[in-house]
Amino acid sequence: MLIKEMQSLCLNVEVLSSDGMSIEMRDTDEDVFRAAEELGIDLTRRPNEGAVNADGS
Repeated sequence: MLIKEMQSLCLNVEVLSSDGMSIEMRDTDEDVFRAAEELGIDLTRRPNEGAVNADGS
C-alpha cells in the first residue's frame, strides 16, 4: 500500500530483489474485486442504484 501512496505522489518507485533485479509490481485492483466477491460484496453496482426517493420517484 505504501508503494501506491508514493506513486500517487508521482514518485518513481522501483522494487528490487536481493540481487538488485527490478521486480514488476502488478496492479492489485484485481485482488480487491476477487476478495469482495468472496465476501459477497457486489462492487459493480452504484451505492444508490435502485433507491427510491422520499417523494416516490
